[in-house]
Amino acid sequence: MAGLGLAGALAVGCLSSQQETGAPLSLTARAALAAEAARVVRVIDADTYIMLSGSTTYRLRLLGVDAPEQDQAFGPQAADSVARLLAPGRVVLVARAGLDLYGRTLGAVLIPTATVAAAGRAVPLDSLLVVRGWAWAFDPNRTVAQRAQQQVAAQRAGRGLWKCGAPGAVPPKLWRSFNSEIKRRYRVGCTW
Repeated sequence: MAGLGLAGALAVGCLSSQQETGAPLSLTARAALAAEAARVVRVIDADTYIMLSGSTTYRLRLLGVDAPEQDQAFGPQAADSVARLLAPGRVVLVARAGLDLYGRTLGAVLIPTATVAAAGRAVPLDSLLVVRGWAWAFDPNRTVAQRAQQQVAAQRAGRGLWKCGAPGAVPPKLWRSFNSEIKRRYRVGCTW
């Protein structure tokens, strides 16, 4: 694997089992193939970050999840959880997938593990957020195997924003449509 670089090593490691079985490539494997190394500049919230690639900084919106807004219940805790994973200066792999309506880069983030050189492994940040209960799974085309089951498991275990039960958790898309009075009502109740 010499000369492949970090993205190449991850791609080779992620692809080896699929090539042997003939199974389609996983999202992680596809992301690793298209990934570039980027440095974390800042975590804005749990699903939006400022990244540096070469001499270019850009705002990245994580695909595959929708995390609570900063002014929403559990928003600051979710952002803090991600900030501990993506400390400023940390190098991660980013697979860009276009721009959204707000001009943010859409993409996947892969966090290299300590054994990346040996095993070619990386952890997809979107799955990690769902498993830990800090984001809703957003996979309308069902391209990520078991994403819905990851969210159900987090809900049943009461992890992260599911601490108070599913009825108390308001998806960010709905939250953004609320007026200030309705938002005030949803901020009370379950405490962190």
